[in-house]
Amino acid sequence: MVDMGAFRDAVSGWAAGGPGEPASDLAVRLGLRTAVLLEGRSDLEAVEALAARRGRDLASEGVSVVAMGGAMSVGRYAELLGPPGLALRLAGLCDEREQPFYVRGLERAGAPRDGFFVCVADLEDELIRALGAAKVEEIVRTEGDQRAWQTFQRQPAQDGRPRERQLRRFLGTKKGRKIRYGRLLVEALDPGQVPAPLDDLLASL
Repeated sequence: MVDMGAFRDAVSGWAAGGPGEPASDLAVRLGLRTAVLLEGRSDLEAVEALAARRGRDLASEGVSVVAMGGAMSVGRYAELLGPPGLALRLAGLCDEREQPFYVRGLERAGAPRDGFFVCVADLEDELIRALGAAKVEEIVRTEGDQRAWQTFQRQPAQDGRPRERQLRRFLGTKKGRKIRYGRLLVEALDPGQVPAPLDDLLASL
C-alpha cells in the first residue's frame, strides 16, 4: 500500500538530483492536491499533531506535509511541486527572517503566496509563547529532561536571558529533541492557545 512517507522520500530524492518520475507517479496514486512546505521535521510534527487533534486526516484529503531540510530549499521544492513541476497547490509556514527566501522562491515558481503564514522567530517560539514558560517546563519535567534543562540553564551564555528564549534554545541542543517537542507542545495546547500562523495554515488546507 502506498503511503505518504513514500512520496516524501521520492520528493527528497528528486530535490537532491534524482529522477522525478517516482514522485509524480505517487502524487497521482495518492490523489495529491496540496503540498505543505515546512522548514524541518519539528514543524512537520507540529502540523500533523494539530491536524490529528482536530480529527483531520491530511493524507486522505490529498495533502502532503513535506519537510524541506532548511528554508533556503524553498525555491527548489516550489519548482518541483508547484506550477513548473507537479502543479500542486503550495502552502506552508516560514520564519519572519527567512520570508525573503520564500517570496523569491515562490515568485520564481509562479506560485501564489497566500497559503504561507509567518512565524515571528520560528514555530517553537510561537508554541512556547502560547503555552507559557511554566507549562513548557512542566512538559520538560514530564519527559524526563529536567536535569538536562537545569544543566543548560547554568551555562554562562544563558545568564539573564528570558526563560522563553532559554527554552527555545534548549529544544535545539540535542538531536531529535526539537522534533519530539514539536508534537508534544501542540498536544499540550488548549483549543484557544493555537498560535495564529499554525491555526491559519491548517484552516487554509
